[in-house]
Amino acid sequence: FCASTLQGKLRDLTAGEMAGMVYQANGLVQPEQIGNIVLMGSGEPLDNYDQVLGFLRLITSVDGLNIGARHISLSTCGLPDKMRRLAEEGLQVTLSVSLHAPNDEIRRQIMPVARAYAMEEVLDACRCYISRTGRRVVFEYALIHGVNDGLAHARELASRLRGMQCHVNLIP
Repeated sequence: FCASTLQGKLRDLTAGEMAGMVYQANGLVQPEQIGNIVLMGSGEPLDNYDQVLGFLRLITSVDGLNIGARHISLSTCGLPDKMRRLAEEGLQVTLSVSLHAPNDEIRRQIMPVARAYAMEEVLDACRCYISRTGRRVVFEYALIHGVNDGLAHARELASRLRGMQCHVNLIP
């Protein structure tokens, strides 16, 4: 689904490598400082959980760059167990979930991971994250003509997310 994986994933980055990228980028924007970070791309950040968590601890530390966790977004395809685990870490990162469909049938067509995790499992993990952190969840939703972009799809999605502290990012 994600074009960044077309070349395949070679390996996971270490916490130090991720932090090194931010420090290097920080040097390029002097005298300003990097203020926002998004974790996404080739590979699933939550599949590299320990290293990602180590990076988050490094980068938010007062001894590190001291970037506020609320200025960091972690994008996931929706791994419920690890989303729940992240909720227990006490971090205030923004959780962005690639949803892209209002139901399991459509989601399975466009996202292979949806065959492993039902949408309701992912949404339950989102509710857990919201409850534990007090942070809203951002749902990424790429509009695909004739697949998930109809008014009926919008209504179905709205009914599933109603009452949830969230934001839907529509991607044309």
